[in-house]
Amino acid sequence: MNYYLVKSEPHKYSWEKFLKEGRTHWDGVRNYQARNNLREMKTGDLVLFYHSNEGKCVVGIAKVIKEFYQDPTTTDPNWVVVDIEPVQSLDKVVTLEQIKADEFLQNISLVKQGRLSVMPLKAEEFDRIVALGNG
Repeated sequence: MNYYLVKSEPHKYSWEKFLKEGRTHWDGVRNYQARNNLREMKTGDLVLFYHSNEGKCVVGIAKVIKEFYQDPTTTDPNWVVVDIEPVQSLDKVVTLEQIKADEFLQNISLVKQGRLSVMPLKAEEFDRIVALGNG
């Protein structure tokens, strides 16, 4: 199993809306590195859902339920989506400040490449963030 973090601006697509819908395709990615990360995702992989710009925090856990296919928001074959569904909300959000302050998380892409919207995590990094959120 692999682990990832995806970022969404809450005013565009929030965790609350995702919970209500119960499933979504992760579309609109227009960065090649993020796109390549989407292509690596496999069914069952776990994904942290991060609110960017407003909040700047990890709010929940999702899982990949369908591997990459053509992004329906464009006809350009370079861009893909995956389908994800929510698994659980974290008991408390894990802020970017907390992540940056945690010595164990200093090398994750969220800290090193702040603008990347889809990024891999090591299992230990994923577990650490979940532990921070579930106290």
